[in-house]
Amino acid sequence: MEGKNEQRAGLLYGVGAYGMWGLVPLFWPLLEPSGAVEILAHRMVWSLGVVGIAMLFLRRWAWIGELVRQPRQLGLIAVAATVIAVNWGIYIWSVNNGHVVEASLGYFINPLVTIAMGVLLLGERLRPAQWGAVAIGLAAVLVLAIGYGQPPWISLVLAFSFATYGLMKKKVGLGGLESLAAETAVLFLPALGFLLWLGADGRATFLSGGAGHGVLLAGTGLVTAIPLICFGAAAIRVPLSVLGLLQYLAPVFQFSLGILYFHEEMPAERWAGFALVWVALMVLTWDALRTARRTRAEALRLAVRAARNAAPVEKAPVAKPDTTTSH
Repeated sequence: MEGKNEQRAGLLYGVGAYGMWGLVPLFWPLLEPSGAVEILAHRMVWSLGVVGIAMLFLRRWAWIGELVRQPRQLGLIAVAATVIAVNWGIYIWSVNNGHVVEASLGYFINPLVTIAMGVLLLGERLRPAQWGAVAIGLAAVLVLAIGYGQPPWISLVLAFSFATYGLMKKKVGLGGLESLAAETAVLFLPALGFLLWLGADGRATFLSGGAGHGVLLAGTGLVTAIPLICFGAAAIRVPLSVLGLLQYLAPVFQFSLGILYFHEEMPAERWAGFALVWVALMVLTWDALRTARRTRAEALRLAVRAARNAAPVEKAPVAKPDTTTSH
């Protein structure tokens, strides 16, 4: 019963994390007239504050000493911080400039980009269904490029930057909270310097926009940290296959908001491109679930075989010699 409760809690945490990420387009327009770069800088600064408080409460500091003694790991953290800053900045700009649907496409195609990077950079081998999904994804990008009149640059930058970020995080091997703390620590001084320069130049909106506006800008730290904490809680409670399915909630919500709330245009060629992306993701999901099922079945078969081999062999009873004599 306890295991089921843990999985149920993990599912709720996962839905909460991806749900918040999916609804975050509603938040960024509230920060206008701040520009995308100013919002990004505030997000970096306040995120470090929120994560620092969380780590102080949890008393998780031991990893810092280990990290600073590893220059290679610090370099990977710096790369991760750079690409996530690009991802955040482009996403904020796209939402506040009427490109929510195109931004959602970036997170739809992110799994396909991640697979392609695995082949190109890590030498991974793909199964036929995965090759098919990647091919359909490339066809979708071509259709969308025709529809937009140019390649969907916002989607591609978001997808490639987030895939690169995931690759760096995999190589670093830190937990979600620790990783965010390290990344925002790298970004903190440049972000704070930019905000101070903006203030000295008379263009900062943190104070000039009123107290409410300042509170909203400070709230970017919570908007960043809370979904990540929920994601971390989900990751240790539910199977990876379930988490992989939940990740589609965020772009689905974003796409729905772009169409229904922000009333962005969706001509026929864009619908066709998105339909191809969704077909590719269905193929990818089907293949992942099938492979996971086969892996579990094979593991169970090997476990049963090992148990049989380890079982003690009962010896046949030895017949006693007949000691009776005949007369």
